[in-house]
Amino acid sequence: MTDVPGINVPAVTEWLHTHVPGSRGPFTFDAIAGGHSNLTYRVTDAVGARTVLRRPPLGHVLASAHDMGREHRIISGLQSSTVPVAPALGFCDDPAVNDAPFYVMGFVDGHVLRDRGTAEAVLTPAARRTASESIVDTMAAIHAVDLEAAGLSTLGKHEGYIARQLKRWYGQWNQQKTRELPAIDQVHDALLQRIPEQGPATIVHGDYRLDNCMVGVDGHVMAVLDWEICTLGDPLADLGLLQVYWTGPDDDASAWNGSACSAPGFMNRADLATRYAEVSGRDLAQLPFYVSFAYWKLACILEGVYARYVGGALGVRDAAELEPFKMQVDGAAAMALAQLEALP
Repeated sequence: MTDVPGINVPAVTEWLHTHVPGSRGPFTFDAIAGGHSNLTYRVTDAVGARTVLRRPPLGHVLASAHDMGREHRIISGLQSSTVPVAPALGFCDDPAVNDAPFYVMGFVDGHVLRDRGTAEAVLTPAARRTASESIVDTMAAIHAVDLEAAGLSTLGKHEGYIARQLKRWYGQWNQQKTRELPAIDQVHDALLQRIPEQGPATIVHGDYRLDNCMVGVDGHVMAVLDWEICTLGDPLADLGLLQVYWTGPDDDASAWNGSACSAPGFMNRADLATRYAEVSGRDLAQLPFYVSFAYWKLACILEGVYARYVGGALGVRDAAELEPFKMQVDGAAAMALAQLEALP
């Protein structure tokens, strides 16, 4: 097979034969996701059986065994829970095999819905309703995982999640900001003063949204993906973030541009929150706090990407071309500030 960026084909082939039962080479490796996050490849063996391999980005200079091992540990721990995840098949922490640690999981044959056209092509209106319900029910299942039984009780600190997140992302903002944006400072200070009391820590996915799940044609979530920033903390942070990433058919626009959930049949944000309260039994009186925090965090993340664009790290871009990106950061900060007004 020809060279595949990120894959040492002979060495990985030998490792698969040794560590993944039933694997039969030769294998083909097709990149199905990549960029500045972890890279994902579809691996197809000689008889058409498929698995998925995940590794760090190319040129990653930091020690990566922890990252890959952590992701593998999470999906391994969730195997016996009710959370749908891909089967964990093996982990390699020897960089001599592929220059960086990697893990292999089973292939889940489902759909990732990133835009309205795909959602309408793949799901009927009834299935879109099911997808809305399933994404909430699956999130509640994540938050209900028995940490001890899953072997994940030491995945992160059990207390102070929001305070730590505010410190982390405010530090990122101040290191990377391209200009002063008073709303970021105002929201940070206000959130820091009003952090709700956190109940028992749960798994927090950290990036939970529709396009980080695979769904079947009936709308049910078949697998939750991208556990890179999963930790332990306040479960309502996941709900707040989902409110930001989700724009239902009758919802006002979000600072996030995703459109998949706007197709008829999907539930609106308020309906998602109501269902989560019913399924989880949690009090959502402080939900505006978590939505404000999610918008604020999104603004900090997007500013980092915008700063790299401005700095030319991702190629030369015209200032006018970058203006919509800058406006998205400004919009997220403004919406974070507006949500604070809804706090009790």
